[in-house]
Amino acid sequence: MTILPTTVVIADEDPRNRVQTARALDGQGFEVVGEAVDAAGAVALAVHHRPDVALLGVALPGGGLRAAAEIAVAIPDTAVVMQAASMRDEDFFEALRIGARGYLLADTDPVRLPLALKGVLAGEAAIPRHLVARLLEEFRLRDRPRRLAAVGHGDVTLTPREWDVLELLRQGLATAEIAERLHVAKVTVRTHVSTILRKLQVDSREEAVRAITADRRRPLSPR
Repeated sequence: MTILPTTVVIADEDPRNRVQTARALDGQGFEVVGEAVDAAGAVALAVHHRPDVALLGVALPGGGLRAAAEIAVAIPDTAVVMQAASMRDEDFFEALRIGARGYLLADTDPVRLPLALKGVLAGEAAIPRHLVARLLEEFRLRDRPRRLAAVGHGDVTLTPREWDVLELLRQGLATAEIAERLHVAKVTVRTHVSTILRKLQVDSREEAVRAITADRRRPLSPR
């Protein structure tokens, strides 16, 4: 019985990284069926080949995480694994949120790469040990209300989701954009906003943002 190789699409703007990755997988039961240099190319190749694994660089031109999200939706059977030159918490958690099954640093030992990808296909998560600790800490704190020192409004307790909404408001996102980012309905966002305004005792989103940005030296603290 012939065992078919595991198909892989590699996306990285640096040709040296693509060559190194392809060499690490060569002879280990993998077949690289396409290489891309940007996000659009990665999505196009993945849709065309429907590979077992899409190995994407976080820093891809056009957005590696955007490409990962599109592939995860269009081809859910393809295991998306991210590669990053350095660790950034926001990229790591965003990758997991959009459906990536692994997050590897670029300096991962090439010998371990095939093992990591085989583990992903077996249902394991390809996450370095030190990132596992960060993940556990995030889940430990995720459901704990946090107390916000809002200027002129004393200490205000917000749920983690309310804080997410408030932070996105601070970034200037509109209701529809927040709903898309958090994968919730627009009416849910409006409900959170109303609750935030009530807790802060303000009448508008702009006032809420000013309340938390007027003095950035006053930190958030767990309740």
